[in-house]
Amino acid sequence: MKLSIIIVNYNVKYYLEQCLLSVERAIQDVDAEVIVVDNHSKDGSVEYIEQRFPWVTCISSLHNLGFARANNLAIKQSSSEYVLLLNPDTFISENIIVDALNFMDNHENAAGLGVTMLTTSGSKAKESRRGFPSPMVSFYKMMGLCDRFPNHPKFGHYYMSNMPWDKSGKMEVISGAFCLLRRAALDKVGLLDEAFFMYGEDIDLSYRILKGGFENWFFPSIILHYKGESTQRSSFRYVHVFYAAMLIFFRKHYSGMSFLLSIPIKIAIYLKATTSLLQMLCRKSKKLLGFISHSHAIESNYIFIGNEDNIKRCEEIAKSRGVAAKYVIGNKETLPNGHLDKQELIEAKTLNYVVYDMDAYSYGDVLSIFAAQPQDNVHIGTYNRRADCIITEKEILK
Repeated sequence: MKLSIIIVNYNVKYYLEQCLLSVERAIQDVDAEVIVVDNHSKDGSVEYIEQRFPWVTCISSLHNLGFARANNLAIKQSSSEYVLLLNPDTFISENIIVDALNFMDNHENAAGLGVTMLTTSGSKAKESRRGFPSPMVSFYKMMGLCDRFPNHPKFGHYYMSNMPWDKSGKMEVISGAFCLLRRAALDKVGLLDEAFFMYGEDIDLSYRILKGGFENWFFPSIILHYKGESTQRSSFRYVHVFYAAMLIFFRKHYSGMSFLLSIPIKIAIYLKATTSLLQMLCRKSKKLLGFISHSHAIESNYIFIGNEDNIKRCEEIAKSRGVAAKYVIGNKETLPNGHLDKQELIEAKTLNYVVYDMDAYSYGDVLSIFAAQPQDNVHIGTYNRRADCIITEKEILK
């Protein structure tokens, strides 16, 4: 088999469904299998996916194994030439799998490949390309120098900001949200380190790939990454797990540093973790005590674009949910630039969700339209007739 696509799911069945619908289109001409490892979800994910995607292999864990262990479980059950680790809170363009595999076939020393991840506004996510968090690179990042001087060769190395976005190039760290791996390289350097429960395992594997004499590459195809739908980033558990992963990586790969040099790095990590935790607790306390008003919430403006029948169904769902919406009949042929040709419908001081009918546009079309002109207050939404579900970064409408 050419490719095994492995998706680890935890309580995000509707985002997972959308991801699988995009994958289904992308593997039409590929000898591929899809394996979903469910980390003991409570939302009925396994039953939901098994009923709708009988061609997907579902592994239902009795416990939350974490990201690394769950991926390793599926990798060991597969025997394909390539393995793609894919987050459930993503969707991909129709041509990305074929193009990425062709690139890997033509670059024999490439062991890993990452792509351009878009945010829901269509802007390029900095996390698409990263440098190794060496002690100094991590120090620059935690002190804010990376954000202040993003194009500096040293201060900005964490996000490898000097790399062009429109060309392939070697990079250091591949994001686990879309990580295409050559099995021959995995056989040599090993699988994901299960000491990392979540976060950091992609950095560790990327590091070992380069130490093993292989290459990691950036490939300029685009995907959408909702970034964080499967984790509660405001929770104590997130703060604990994220910074614990930083310490694990530091101890594993930089334990040979001099004692005096390692002290300030460890202190910086603990201080950053403590600060993040205190800020989170402060926000929650203010909310509980009533110091944060709920009246500031901005009502979203929905714009639906698609074929007539599906737009009618979207209108039914929107009305049943009390959603303010506008409706446009159009498709890739009649309205090739989508909402970019309907700017009069965009409300300037409101959060706008442009919901595309995925029968009228391809996933690649939607990604390209948003990437062509990102707007901070305009975000991606999708409607797929098979799922009969409207999905945005914050809301699921059924």
